[in-house]
Parts: sequence; C-alpha cells; structure tokens
Amino acid sequence: MKKVVKVGFWEKLARLILKNRIAILVAIAALTLFLGLQWKNVSMTYTEANLLPKDHLANQQYEQFLDTFGEEGNLIVIGFKDPAFFTPKNFAAWTELMQGLKKSAAVELVVSINDLKKIHKDTISQKFDLVSFVDPTQTNNPSYLKGLRNQLFHELPFYEGLLFNKETGSIRAAVYLKKNVVNTAGRKTFIVEDLVPKINAFEQATKMDLRVSGMPYIRTINAEDMKGEIGLFIGAALLITSLIFFLFFRSFRATFISICILLFGVMWSFGTLGLFRYKITILTAIIPPLIIVIGITNCIFLINKYQQEIKNHKNQAKALQRVISKIGVSTLMTNLTTAAGFATFMITGNDLLYEFGLVTSINVITVYLLTLLVVPIVYSFMPMPKEKHLYHLSKNYISTLLDWVELQVKNHRTRIYVIYALLLVFSVVGVTQMKVSGSLIGEMPKSASFFKDILFYEKEFSGVMPLEIMIDTKQKKGVMKMATLKRMNELQETIEQIPELSKPVSIVNLIKFSKQAYYNGNPEYYELPTSQEQAFILSYAKNAKKNNKDNLMKSYVDASGRYARITTYMKDIGTSEMAKIEKQLQVKIDKIFPSDRYAITLTGKALVFQKGTTYLVENLIESLIFAILLIAGLMAYLFRSVKMVLASVITNVLPLCITSGLMGYLGIPLKPSTILVFSIAFGISVDNAIQFMAKFRHDLQRNNGNVNKSVMSAIRETGISTFYTSVVLIFGFAIFTLSSFSGTIALGGLISCTLLFAMFANLLVLPALVLSFEKDTFKRKQK
Repeated sequence: MKKVVKVGFWEKLARLILKNRIAILVAIAALTLFLGLQWKNVSMTYTEANLLPKDHLANQQYEQFLDTFGEEGNLIVIGFKDPAFFTPKNFAAWTELMQGLKKSAAVELVVSINDLKKIHKDTISQKFDLVSFVDPTQTNNPSYLKGLRNQLFHELPFYEGLLFNKETGSIRAAVYLKKNVVNTAGRKTFIVEDLVPKINAFEQATKMDLRVSGMPYIRTINAEDMKGEIGLFIGAALLITSLIFFLFFRSFRATFISICILLFGVMWSFGTLGLFRYKITILTAIIPPLIIVIGITNCIFLINKYQQEIKNHKNQAKALQRVISKIGVSTLMTNLTTAAGFATFMITGNDLLYEFGLVTSINVITVYLLTLLVVPIVYSFMPMPKEKHLYHLSKNYISTLLDWVELQVKNHRTRIYVIYALLLVFSVVGVTQMKVSGSLIGEMPKSASFFKDILFYEKEFSGVMPLEIMIDTKQKKGVMKMATLKRMNELQETIEQIPELSKPVSIVNLIKFSKQAYYNGNPEYYELPTSQEQAFILSYAKNAKKNNKDNLMKSYVDASGRYARITTYMKDIGTSEMAKIEKQLQVKIDKIFPSDRYAITLTGKALVFQKGTTYLVENLIESLIFAILLIAGLMAYLFRSVKMVLASVITNVLPLCITSGLMGYLGIPLKPSTILVFSIAFGISVDNAIQFMAKFRHDLQRNNGNVNKSVMSAIRETGISTFYTSVVLIFGFAIFTLSSFSGTIALGGLISCTLLFAMFANLLVLPALVLSFEKDTFKRKQK
C-alpha cells in the first residue's frame, strides 16, 4: 500500500508540473530575479578564516591577547638584500617611498632605517630621549652612508633581527596598518592602489628588488587571486561539462537546455550567498562551479531517461510523465545524499565550513528541483527527439563496455572480490603512512610572487607568521620588576636557540637598549642592568615613558604594567613541528615562571592555526562517519533492505580507502583541504549506487524475483548514466586543478581520483554484491 501511495504521489506531481508549465516558468523567473537582487550583498572576505569554534580555549586566549595589545596581524614588511642601497640616489628613493607610505590614511606607523631612533641619555632631566639615527643633511654624502651602514650593523643590536640581518646584510622596514583598517576593504585599497604602485615605482627607479610580505599583504593578494579564479572555474566548468555532455548526447538542443539550467543554478548560488550575507571565501568561491559539475548529472539522468522512453514507445507525453515519476524519486535521493555529504560540514563547529556546507547543500537541492521542473517543461514545448539524438543509446563502445561488465558480474565475481580485497590491503598499508599536517601559508599559490618573498623572509628573518607569548604578572607594574625581566630574558634565550623561530622582541630588548644608551651607546652594554644599575637605568626609562606618545615600550607592555608580550616569528613549518616547538616552550615556561605568580599564554595566528588544523581534521573525520551513517539511513528508508544498504556502502567505501592509500604513498598530508574530499566524494559517488538499486528493485518486482535478470537489466539502463555522469564529474572536478591554490588543486584532483574508482566499483562491485547477497533470498531464474 505504501508503494502505491509513493508512485501515486510522483505521478500526480508529474501531471501537476506539466499542467502548470507557464506558471512554474514565471515562478522560476521571479525567484531568479529575487536572488539576482541579493548579489549586491556578495563581497570578498577581508578577515582570516578561523578554524576553531569561538568558545575554544585557544580562541579565548587569542581574543584576550587582542583585547590587551590590539591586532597583531597589522604588519607589512618591505625588505631587500642589495649593497647598492647605501648610495645617495637609492637612499633618497627609499626615504621618498617611506615618507609616501607614512602619509597614507591606512598607515599607523612606519619603522625604517631612514627615520630610525636611537636612545640618548639626557643627564639633566635624567631620562632617555629618542633621537634620529640618520642625519638627513648628510645623506648625499657616500662616505656618510657607508659609515651609517657600519654603525647600523655593529652598534645597534636592538634592531638586529627586527630590521636587519647582520650576517647577510638584509634590511627591511616595518609598516604597521591602523588596527581598524586591517580587516576591512580599506586594507585592499591601500595595498592595491597605494603600496604596490609605490613599490613598482621604486624598483623601476633604483633597479633594486624589493621583497614584500606580512599577513595583510599576503591576504590581500591572495583574495585578488581568488577573485580571478572564480570566473576561471565557472567558465572552465561550463566549457568542460557542456562539451562532454554534447559528445555523449550529440544534441545541441539538450546541451543548450542543460547550460541554461546550470547558469540559473550559478545565479541562484550567488544569490543564496547574498541572501545569507555570507562573504566569498576560499571555500564559498568554489560553490558556483560545484553546482555546475553536480547539476549536470541531474540533466544527464533526466534527459537520458526521456530519450530511452522515446526510443521504447515513441510517446512523448508518456515519456515526460515517466521522467518525473520514475527518475524523480531516485534523483531526489541521489541529491539528498550529495547534499548530506556537504551538510555534515555544518557540525564541525567551524564558521567557514558551516557557511560552505549550508549554502552548497541548499543549492544542490535547488538545482535538482530546477532540473526536475525545467527539463520536462521545456521538452514538452519541443518536438520529439529524432533518431540521430537517440543514436548514443546504442553506441558500440557503450554496448561493449556494458557487455564486459555483464560478463564479469555473471561469471567472475570471485575475481572481482579478490581484486577488491587486494586493493583494500594496498589502501590500508598506504593509510598507515598518512600524516596530519597543515600550515598558514602552505595552501597559498607556490607560483605567486609573494610566496617567493615569504621564502626570502624565512631565510633572512626566520619567517613572517607571528607567535606571541603573553605574560600576566598578576600585579600592577609587575612587568618592570627585575625578577620578571630576568625570567623573560631566559625564555627569549631559549627562543633564540630554536632555528625555526626568529629573534624575539619584548620590553627586555628595550631595557637592554636603555642600558646601552646609558653607557653612551656602547654595544658591549646591550644587556639587562645589574641589581646595582637597575634603579637609575629603569628610572630613566620610566621618565622617558611619561608624556611620550611615541615611546617604544607601549607595544610590549599594557598601560597598567601588568601584562607583557614576547613576539617572535615562525617559519612555515607543519603542524607536527609546530606542536613540538610549543611543547618545548611550555616546558621552559613551566620551569622558570612559577604558576602562583605568573600566568603565561602561548598564542598568535600561527599557533591558533596549528590548533585549528588539528581540531578540524578530527572533526571532519567525525563528519565523514556521520555522512556515511546519514546516507546509509536515507538508503535504508528508500530500499527497506539491510543487504542493499550494505552492498552500496561497501562498494563506495572502497574508493575512499584507495584515495587515502594513495595519499599515504604519495606523501599527501591529511589537512583541512584534503579531508574535505571524502565527505564530498562519498555523497556524490553513492548516487550511482542509488540509481542502480532503485532500478534493480523495480525490475525485481516486475521479473517476479529473478535476480539475474533484474541485475542485468539494471546494469543496461543505469550503466549508461553511471558512465556519463562519472566522466562528467571526473573532468568537472578536475578543473579545480587549474587553481593556483594547492588546497583547491588537492580537492579537485583527489575527488576526481575517488570518483574514477567509484565508477568502476559501482559498475562491477555493486552488481556482484547484489547477486551474492540476494542469492539466498530469491530463487534464481536463468534466461
């Protein structure tokens, strides 16, 4: 009785759709217009992706640090390694560049050699004054500039590692953006329209090669590259899918209808982003091409079914009704499983993945509904397909492929299972070699100019990724106590011994600089004051701080004197190495800072990303398991058979295992971009299994329980669609390998690889398993 209700529903739906064709088309046009109006709300993101939930401890510690010291990711560095810099012409051009940047409304502070400050002892006022390192009246004198270089490298150890590398001669300037600009469109305006043109003008005038880096700069150039790739992906996806579609169907009409549906799907996906006020991120940027690649499969299933019906009985009205009533329910389930694969990202607790999962799953369903409505309606206005349009249904290569599949499934199931088992063992061995990794700049384009600049700063200044250590002394003005300063100095000495970290900067450096100044700039006295010296040297420093808005200590000690920070920078190392460094530092911290007197927090963008990667990988594995269980539940509801569900799941888990094994053998790490592959691929690959199972169950009842006959007829009818959709999906996802982002390349390549294995699994393993599982349930009948 339940089956009668279900069939009756889809037949009624078919009549309803075909009876109200004009009204439905008008409604689609109105919805498209509404979503088109939401495009105005779509814009690029200007904030960094946070991989952790807001209530995670690492996030809370990072927010506390920002509340105490402000935004840390506002530094842009401009550097070079060129001895020709210390010439009057080049030095003047550099001074002009720095002065121009200072005038920008987006810039808070510029620290550069041309306006470097030295600490000068004022014995009358008993304080330290900041005086200029460079005498601007002497910069036209080559001898003066030569002496300036010598003085910089040998008499100012405070700036070593911060603004220059003594060993290699590299020099850099630090440009600090205003904190209220860093995460806004103003950052892009400054970098693209102000900074980059000035850099280019300097390089043309001096023939020097400037290296620019820092998170604001990297994020901006990254976003511009990402924006350019959206159009590339959409164009490539439309071209590839429509070309393959035409090669299969050899019909301009069918291809045109499909392209129109896909274009509407793209417009709706952008409209959905605007409706929810979501920004375009590295993940949401791939939603429109994803909808194209996934949406074309609906067109293939429906149009292929329509043409098969026309070939069978030449009745257009009956064919259109059957397209909806017979294929509608199975394609609904295939799209629900695909949407479920994406929807599982919503349970990871990550905002970026939540937005991606929500918008993609919604649009997977909407493009299905769009196809289910538009294909029958449009074809109802058109004449029946001609024989040339149906020729592909009996192409020799398709028939040969299906004949071979039938032969293997009928007579060589043992061979199929042995190969399955061997591939599974091969995969398990590869999986044991997989590693979890990830880095803040590891996903960025290796071919980009700024990536070479990152490597320059890693070599010359040990990286650009900030790692912060916040010291809470638990008392007002506790930072300036000599016991605290000595402990901080001991920790900084440990940091300097770690090759992956840069020379640290804190209030300790400034106190050392103060002692050097007290002894008339002698670099031999660049050290912490002794117990006898501390009283008068620190009094000089405190007097310098009073009424001096440009004092050097304000960035490293909060206003109350309770909190201090130690800033270092980290090379682009993997999460595992980062975790080792964190552990090494924590051991030292626990040893030198008594927990009853100090609260020490390790934080910073680099560390938050490392913890986020680990958290995300763990949660995405959970979401994959949830996706498998959810999809299995949907299939159990549809087929009411544990054996059918087991056959489908076993079939489609194998491709995931093979891909995992290949990742292990090829050294591809498990990271956020690669772990996404499995939920997406499983949700898509199981679609073909659902189509096969739906046809098999239908034919089993029609053939009075003849399993052999039902399996073979299901292979014949769904095998064509399985082959067509798999080829389109494989090449469709392969377009993401055109990206310059390694994460997107991995996503496209690995999903294509998984779907390739899934195609053969669904053509061979699934029918073989069905025959084996059902042999005890039904009596076989030979043809």
